[in-house]
Parts: sequence; C-alpha cells; structure tokens
Amino acid sequence: MDSGLREKLMYFSEKFDAKLFLSRIHQDTPAADLEAGALALKTDLEGRTQQRKQLVKDNFDCFVSCKTTIDDIESKLKRIEEDPEGSGTTQLFNCMQGVSSLADRAFEPLFERQAQAEKIRSVQGMLQRFRTLFNLPSTIRGSISKGEYDLAVREYKKAKSIALPSHVNILKRVLEEVEKVMQEFKGMLYKSMEDPQIDLTSLENTVRLLLELEPESDPVWHYLNVQNHRIRGLLEKCTSDHEARMETLHNEIRERALSDAKWLQIQQNLSQSSDANYSFGNIQLPVDLQPVDLTGEEVDVLRGKYIKRLTAVLVHHIPAFWKVTLSVFSGKFAKSSQVSDSSGSKSEEKVGDGRYSSHSLDEVAGMMRGTISVYEVKVLNAFRDLEESNLLQSYMSDSIKEISKACLAFEAKESAPPLAVMALRTLQAEVTKIYIRRLCSWMRESTEGITKDETWVPVSILERNKSPYTISYLPLAFRSVMASTMDQINMMIQSLRSEAAKFEDMFAQLQEIQEPVRLAFLNCFLDFAGHLEHIGSELAQNKSSKEILHVQNGYSHESEEELSSDLPGIIADPHQRLLIVLSNIGYCKDELSSELYNKYKCIWLQSREKDEEDSDIQDLVMSFSGLEEKVLEQYTFAKANLIRTAAMNYLLDSGVQWGSAPAVKGVRDAAVELLHTLVAVHAEVFAGAKPLLDKTLGILVEGLIDTFISLFHENKTKDLSSLDANGFCQLMLELEYFETILNPYFTADARESMKSLQGVLLEKATESISEVVENPTHHRRPTRGSEDALADERQQGASVSPDDLIALAQQYSSELLQAELERTRINTACFVESLPLESAPESAKAAYASFRGSMDSPSRNYRGTQAMGSPSFTQRRRR
Repeated sequence: MDSGLREKLMYFSEKFDAKLFLSRIHQDTPAADLEAGALALKTDLEGRTQQRKQLVKDNFDCFVSCKTTIDDIESKLKRIEEDPEGSGTTQLFNCMQGVSSLADRAFEPLFERQAQAEKIRSVQGMLQRFRTLFNLPSTIRGSISKGEYDLAVREYKKAKSIALPSHVNILKRVLEEVEKVMQEFKGMLYKSMEDPQIDLTSLENTVRLLLELEPESDPVWHYLNVQNHRIRGLLEKCTSDHEARMETLHNEIRERALSDAKWLQIQQNLSQSSDANYSFGNIQLPVDLQPVDLTGEEVDVLRGKYIKRLTAVLVHHIPAFWKVTLSVFSGKFAKSSQVSDSSGSKSEEKVGDGRYSSHSLDEVAGMMRGTISVYEVKVLNAFRDLEESNLLQSYMSDSIKEISKACLAFEAKESAPPLAVMALRTLQAEVTKIYIRRLCSWMRESTEGITKDETWVPVSILERNKSPYTISYLPLAFRSVMASTMDQINMMIQSLRSEAAKFEDMFAQLQEIQEPVRLAFLNCFLDFAGHLEHIGSELAQNKSSKEILHVQNGYSHESEEELSSDLPGIIADPHQRLLIVLSNIGYCKDELSSELYNKYKCIWLQSREKDEEDSDIQDLVMSFSGLEEKVLEQYTFAKANLIRTAAMNYLLDSGVQWGSAPAVKGVRDAAVELLHTLVAVHAEVFAGAKPLLDKTLGILVEGLIDTFISLFHENKTKDLSSLDANGFCQLMLELEYFETILNPYFTADARESMKSLQGVLLEKATESISEVVENPTHHRRPTRGSEDALADERQQGASVSPDDLIALAQQYSSELLQAELERTRINTACFVESLPLESAPESAKAAYASFRGSMDSPSRNYRGTQAMGSPSFTQRRRR
C-alpha cells in the first residue's frame, strides 16, 4: 500500500477520504452496523460540543486573564526580537547554526553510519514483514512437487491479495516469479489433460484447479479439443501403420517375384547349356523393371484389419468422450470435487456461470461428426480397394459387421450423439450398397464365365435332384453362383431391414437397394438364357459334316479335346448337345427359376405387390419358353433333314416301281428302316430331354407326313408318275402301320396331313388305273403268283372306283397289319409300352371310316390340300 493511499485511509489525516475508508476498511461491515456507528459518532459529537460550551462558560474569567497574559508576552517578545543586541530568536538561531555546522564536521562519519543502519533496519523490517511473499515461489514449487495442488493454489491466491507498496521493485519481481511458476503449473495441468488414461475424478480436479487459476482459455473446451484431436491422431496412426504394412507386403511380394524370376532364369539357362557356370549376380532379371501389383488375399487381409482397427478406435474412445461431454454440459462435472472454502465457492460460482458457456453441446456433436467423417473417408477408400476376386471371402462382410458393431456401440445410452449414430448408419448402408452392387456385378460376370466352361457331361439323377431333365453341370454351376451370391445379399438386406425398423432414413436406403437386387437377379437369369441361346446357335452352325468331324476330332475347340480325354461320358454329337441345351433351358424354366425366386423373393417382397411377383415369374417362364422353342426348332430342323433323307430312301430308293408294284405281302423293310430313324431320335430325346419327348416327336411325325406330301408332289412326274393298286395298297398299309405305331405322337395337324396324303395317293391311284383301262396296250403285266393274279384281276375291271381301292386297301390292312405289328414289335417297342394287337385293326377301321366319311368328292377335297416346298412343320415352328 503506497503512502498516498495510507494518508487517505488515516482518519486524522488532512487528506482523509471517508468513502475510500468505508470501501476498504468496512467493505464487509453490514449496513446496520454502519448506521449504528454513525449515530454513535453524531451523539458523541453533540455531547462534546455541549461540554466545550459549558467549559467556556465556567472559566470565562480565566480565558480573559490568559488572553491578557498572552498579549503581554507577545509584546515583550517583539521588543526582544527588535533589539539587535538582545537575546532574540534570530541571534539564538544563528548561534545554533554555527554550533550545528561545527558538529556536522565533527560527527559526519558517525551520521553516515547511522543512516546506513537505519536503511538496514528498514530493509530488515520489510523482509520480516513480507517474508511469506519472498518464500512463496519455493513454497508453491514444493507443494506442486508433492502433488498438493490445492495448497499451491491457495498460496498463490493469498499472494495475489496482498497490497504491496508501488515503489518496492523487488516485491514485483517476486510476484513475477510466482506468476512464472503458476504458468508452468497451468501448462502441467493442461498437459495432464492430454493423458489418454486420465480418469474422470482427476479430470474434474484438473478443471477445477484451472478454473480457480483464471486461465486464458476454457480448460473444458481445451480438453474436448485435445480428445478429439487424439482420436483423429489415432485414426491417422492406423492409416500410417496400414501404409507401412502395405509397403512391407509390397516388398515381400517383390522379393518373391524376384526370387521366382531368378529361379526361372536358372532353369532356362540350365536347359540351354548343361556345362556352363552360373552366378546369381550376373543374371539379368526383367522383373526389376516391372511394377508389382498389390492384389490377392494377402492385401485384402491387411485392408480388412485396417478397417477393423479404425472401427476399434471409434468404439473405444467415442462413447467415453461423449459421456464426459454430457457430464460437462449437464452441470454434473467439476462440482463434486469442489473445496469448501471461500476460494472453492468462487470456483463453483465460475463453474456455475460457465467458463465454457459460449460453447454448446451441438458444437461438440459437430466436432465428433467431423472426426467420423474422417473415419468414413478412410473406411470407404479401404472398402472400395478390396478385390472383387475375393468377393465371396469374408473380408467385405466382416468389414460391414465391424461397422455394424460400431453402430450398436454408438446406440447405447449416452455413447454418442444422434448425429454420429446416423452418420455411421449411413456409412453402413453405403458400404452395404457397394458390397451388394459388387455382388450383383460379380453374379452376372460369373454367369458369363461359367458358360465358357461347358463340359457336356450329363450329371447324375441325384445331382439334379431326380429332375426329368438330363442337364449338364452348367445349370448347377449357375445355381451355385446365384445361391452363394444371393445368400450374402439376403444376409446384408436382413441386417439393414432390422435397422430400418429403428430409423426411417434407413428404410428409404433399403428400398433403394432392393429394386436393383431384384433386377440383377432377373437379369442373371436372362443373361444365362442368352448364353444358352448362344451355345445352341453355335451348335446349330456346326451341323455340316466337316464341322462335326472337326468337333469330334478335337480341332475346333481345344478345351473339348482336353475334356474328351479327361472326362468320361462327354457328349460330342452336336444334336445330343442341343438336347442338353434344351434340358438346361427346361430345367431353368420349370424348376430353377421358381425355386430361386421363391427362396429369395423375401429380399424385395415388401416393396412389391403380389401381381408384380407373379409377373416376374411369368416373364422368366416366357423368356425360357421362347428360347426353348427356338432351340427345339434348331434340333427338329436338323433332324428333319435326316428324316427327309430316310423318307426319300423309303419312297424313291427302295427299288419299287409304283406303277407296277408287286403284290402286297406286308410292311417292307424300307418302312421299318424309316421307323428306325425315328427310333434313334426317340432314344436320343428320351436320354437327353425326356420332358420334351412328346413335343419333339409330334413335330417330327407331323414333318414326316408333310415330307411325304412334298416328295410326292416333287416326283409326281418322275418316279411317282404312276401308282397302281398294289402300290396304293402297299403305301396305305405302311401309312396305317406308321399311324398305329406313332399314334401317341400324332397331333391334330399330323392327322389332317395324313388324310391329305391318303387323299393324294387315292387320287393318283385312281388316275393311274383309269389311264391303264383307257390304254391297255401301255400296261405291262408282270409275272405273278396266284395272289398277284387275284390282285391283278381286281385292278383290271372295266372301271375301279375310289371306294373299291379303299376297300381293297382295308382288306390288306385287316389281313396283314396285325401280323406286321407283331413281327416288328421289338423294332418299335420304344414308342408304346405294349402293342394291343387285337385293337390295331379296329383303329385302322376307325381311321378308314373317318377317311371314307370325307370322300364325297376326292378330286375336290384332296387337290386343295396339297403342300409344296420344304416341310411345313418348320415354318409352323418358326411362327
């Protein structure tokens, strides 16, 4: 306290300041005490005034006498002073001046020592008075070193409250030293807040101490920033460690590549010369100049661990960070540890007032959101770098599970702000979307890949689950690809669906994923159908004998050559391969598409109606049905050429002159040979595509009848220019023989074609017999037996009507058909389980009866039904 202030506070001083006195001395005195004191002073002052008045009244004569005496003394002193030679004060003063100067000269050293002693005593007194202040820096340091932080703070605050003289510089320097020590103490407290292992109690004490020391910045906000930066630092450390591991792996891979190249070079050199000397140092390795790609499972293992470490950082630190934040902003923080003295009360007031009140909980949430954004970027980059070749491995799914675990940890009570939870859920949906998109892409690419590895080996009936379709391994491989992929997708969708029940935003993201999955699922089936169509087209193009020979010898496809030598039971014939393609198509249409769709429709079922679900199945069935029709057309067209050749051998190259045919003795071997062609087709289709057997043979039988009609019209002016009764009966017998045996495969169109053929033959036979009757000289009668003579007599009548020819043909049929069916029963056993011999004539009679019913005008009915050109069934199949 300086002297000027001290004078203002001394009430007997002329510079006394009453207001300052009250504010400094009586700052804690209650107002009632001040009022009582003022009243007491006023009462005392009034009493003293009355006493003075009474004193003057009682001693007035004494005052008058004193006044006279004083005036007398004054007049005498003036006279003494005015006398130059008297003993006045002036003379006395001069004498004293002389004595004083003489004394000064005599006692000057003594006075100097006395002054120094006074200064020393003054300094000693000041040191004694402020000894506590001078010891304060060492005292505070000792308290801090012992961990007695509260004591150090109290000593510091006590020093701050001392009023020091303004002219004493040494005290200022002492206080500066104290401030320096406390600044170091503050730095130590701030540094301790960066300790990741600090517990909540220690943190509360640290914050309380900093608040009592009146820091320049908010200690709580400093702690929150430090923790946030520490979490980010841990994320960055994970990144740097991951990059170091990747670099190490890169070097290892490069070393392996160098070692492999070195070994390969040694092997090459050894193969070139056996007696040369080699040294590793002289070997030139081109791999040095080639970059080594970081691919494979080893790299994905590191990336998966990297994502796991990043997630572990968040799960371990964010919940604790958020709990401290909630404690701070809920008012529970830094109160339980407050000291009970007045300084503690002031600190509590500061905490209550909020040194960090300028910051809000939303700011901390935003701070965390920024940290999670860093995590999102790192995870997304690492997830996108995962190799698609390892898609079905657990790396991607494990990474998604790690993110899901973090979401669950954040959703716990007081573990993370809602903004952070939603950010992680969005990240989970994003990586799941990327994973599902890659799965869908891989599914379509794998579908294309497996079609290039067709083995053409039919699978066993157990492998195809007793399916009637004789399929190759291709549909099962496609099923395996689809099932493995869709199982992964279904697991991801179910996880998202459980989250969508909690968060509305997740439901919208789920719907964005479901529809692409459905489209990818359907497109995979359509892609597979397209690949099957391509395979069928390639097989159809190899129908020429030269190309078939190449395929059988292994020159067209190297893989087929290898398979033929390695795999037993491989199918090499292109027609049988077409049947395998047809079985694959039928299996997908009737079994696989509905099985997989019903199994995985739960993925997108909630977002679609029942009608749309049925529409999907119908679209798949229609696509495969259209493809089945196309491939079946290719197969039947190829077989139609063989059947046409067999039909030409039967009609034209069997050695029969139809204008002078021998007597009918039964079904010719040529007819049986023609049936053998259909028997071969039956066996081929039965083994390769049994469910399509009836349909295929129905098409071929219809085509056979149309081929007969076509051949008749093509050769009616050549080999079939004439048809006698024997020829007519022979053909009618064999046609009925064909119709009886192939009856299960006769379609309505085939029966109509058969009627047309019979009508054409009847018309031709009638015309030929009429020409013979009109021109008997042109008729050459061969040598015959009794039966031939009988038949010749029948046809030598004056005029033969169509009814007579039909009756004659029916007679031969009734006599010979049953025996011929029995004779060739083994040859045609594949077409029917048993041949009812007694019912054959009845069926023949019924056929002829229906045929006779339409014979009112043969020329009008049958000429209009004649077909020209190539077999009509191929055109019908194309339509």
